[in-house]
Amino acid sequence: MARLSKRIVDAARPSGDDERYILWDESLPGFGLLVLPTGVKSFIYNYRNSRGTKRRATIGKVGTLTPDEAREIADNMATLVKNGGDPLAAKAAAREALTIGDVLDRYLESEKFAEKADSTRLNDRSRIKRHLRPVLGNKYVDDLTAEEIKRARNAIRDGKTAVDEKTGTRGRARVTGGATVARDSIGLLRAILNWAIEQKLTVNNPVASIKLGSNATRDTILEGPDDYTRLFQTLATMENEQRIRSPAADAIRVIALTGARRGEITKLCWHHVDLKAGSITLPPAAHKTGRRTGKPRIIALPAAAQEIIARQPKRGADDFVFAPAKGNGPLNINKPWRDVRAEAGLPEGIGLHGLRHSMASMLAMGGAQASELQAALGHSTVSMAVQYVHWADDARAALAERAAAPALAGMAAAGGAPAADVLPMTKKRQTK
Repeated sequence: MARLSKRIVDAARPSGDDERYILWDESLPGFGLLVLPTGVKSFIYNYRNSRGTKRRATIGKVGTLTPDEAREIADNMATLVKNGGDPLAAKAAAREALTIGDVLDRYLESEKFAEKADSTRLNDRSRIKRHLRPVLGNKYVDDLTAEEIKRARNAIRDGKTAVDEKTGTRGRARVTGGATVARDSIGLLRAILNWAIEQKLTVNNPVASIKLGSNATRDTILEGPDDYTRLFQTLATMENEQRIRSPAADAIRVIALTGARRGEITKLCWHHVDLKAGSITLPPAAHKTGRRTGKPRIIALPAAAQEIIARQPKRGADDFVFAPAKGNGPLNINKPWRDVRAEAGLPEGIGLHGLRHSMASMLAMGGAQASELQAALGHSTVSMAVQYVHWADDARAALAERAAAPALAGMAAAGGAPAADVLPMTKKRQTK
């Protein structure tokens, strides 16, 4: 026996009598080089498990590992054996362990995923395929750490999962990074791991310890009447100049007036509408929260929204209220909205969903309670609506501070209060 070195390993040759043989390492009992009649050479480790059974673990073939690397692995196996473990059993368990990719596959096949709205499923699939799977798919779910998730989030944020590729004959997928994409992707992973815990696929969710922050895009809203004036004037101008189709312009108007979700209006069918009652009734399968609650969603229509819907050409009960330019629909208003937003000079970050948040924010500023907001927005729980109430309280407090600033400055000048005591408080409330 001798210590297995590169020279000894390279010099080892088949025996010539069709027999395999082993060169044992003198420095580590059980560690050796197995040489087959074919000339294939592999590092091995022989041991007895806790029940006294002889076992042989193949560490790896020569060429994929150096003798020193193989010896280190064998040494780790020896330590495991001393502590009552079994390297082969551990290796088998590792092969059966679920990776994040396995969990993602099971989630995509689950009832939980199937219950989501079409648009949400589309977004989930994109985040899984383009972001989560590339950076975390090969990680074992039980071994996943918060640090690995933070690195994955940073990789997505910094554009390391970005791609620009053709999809089909005409399509193109342009996937970018950014803070919002990273936050939404890791937020989806958190929800998936919570589901995995419920399904007993894992026992831990390391994402739970990570603060994801708020979504800056959703904080972008129309600030007041001036923004709405520019929005509706631009819609009228572009429609009169035939730069936007009337159904698209009207769909945007109804979203702004009702705070409905984009899909609730673009996929609206005539049998959902009751103009006499002034309402829209969406069955559970036709709105986001209905898939979870099993309840219909009723959207009250203000008079202006009723007039807009009433002027749409009437067709069959199952036809879309806002007709697409071609095909069976539904209407796509993403590009028209971007054109309208740019021409109206609206905040760059505001999407169609921002019109929904704008209406909710205005209602909250007007004194609406969380339960009223929940009903208006069709949220499944009141907790989603509470955030608007808190925002409105903060906004009113900041507004009160700004309104009082001149009087406070006068008070300070008159000696009623030192300016140094007044200004920091005002600044603090404004930036809350």
